[in-house]
Amino acid sequence: MGPGRPGWWNGRVDSQTLIDAYDTLLLDLDGVVYLGRGAVPGAPEALRRAQERGVRLAYVTNNASRTPGAIARHLTELGAPAASEDVVTSAQAAARLIAERVGPGAPVLVVGGMGLRSALRAHGLRPVSTALDEPVAVVQGIAPDLSYGLLAEGALAVRRGALFVAANGDSTMPTGRGELPGNGAMTRVIATATGVEPIVAGKPEPPLHRESMLRTGSTRPLVVGDRLDTDIEGARNAGVDSLLVLTGVAGPLDLLTAAPRHRPTFVAADLSALHRPYRGPRRDPGAWTCGGWSARWDGGRLRLDGGGEPLDGLRAACAAAWEAAGEGRADEDAVKEVLASPLRDAAPSA
Repeated sequence: MGPGRPGWWNGRVDSQTLIDAYDTLLLDLDGVVYLGRGAVPGAPEALRRAQERGVRLAYVTNNASRTPGAIARHLTELGAPAASEDVVTSAQAAARLIAERVGPGAPVLVVGGMGLRSALRAHGLRPVSTALDEPVAVVQGIAPDLSYGLLAEGALAVRRGALFVAANGDSTMPTGRGELPGNGAMTRVIATATGVEPIVAGKPEPPLHRESMLRTGSTRPLVVGDRLDTDIEGARNAGVDSLLVLTGVAGPLDLLTAAPRHRPTFVAADLSALHRPYRGPRRDPGAWTCGGWSARWDGGRLRLDGGGEPLDGLRAACAAAWEAAGEGRADEDAVKEVLASPLRDAAPSA
């Protein structure tokens, strides 16, 4: 949806569906395909339709706690088409990053779960659990049973000079119960105790996108996510198009106040939008229009008039707010009025 991105700023309504322009979907999981253990409504069906049309599906996740096989089984149970080779995790990206810097068979202290251990072994590295094994690196990922003892071992190893790698820097992770602390929050324990900042392998940093490209061989990928600071920023860093779905973390206010690096190419309620023509806003004299809505920046405030699909209103409002903000961010107080009524239904309840 940023300047020069097709399908947004020219406001055309394509005769083809959105998915027709791409050969691969690089899909985030939490908040896009599932929330906790349950599927996002309609997501499995949309993904099956995409696969039937010959589009490659790659599940690209910052979650490093589970193995690709376990994730694929979960997706299959939910009705989404998936095999272990379709899953690309931040654990795999972290393992490749470490393997390219240390020797074969090197000990690596794992502050995390089986996903990290499996990925390290696949790259010929030796997972260990104590600083007494003199690890050359410490890799941290989220795990439900992460203990103080393991965090302490990681801190000891980093203080002794071990490379510190974080599978991802997500401060939170969405679940069926709400947002819980993510790996980014947990890595602060070791970082604060040692004064050493980790190298981050996951989105939005390049290693995970590099891993995804190596595994899929895609030439026309579309990144699909629910977070602006990981999925969308990561797509921007990789120079590819992105679709923000409103079934997870980001909501209308986040979009309206997004910095340039967080502005997606497309915005949709959920994955079903892949199979419909995409309607983006059009720049008319004095306003941005989309569907039955008209948005403009007037007197330091965002104004939205008209009616119709709330999502069309959000698209028009984003275009107006982003144009006014330029390389900065729109102020929350300047956009909140349009959220009071017409845009409150733009995001589906998941």
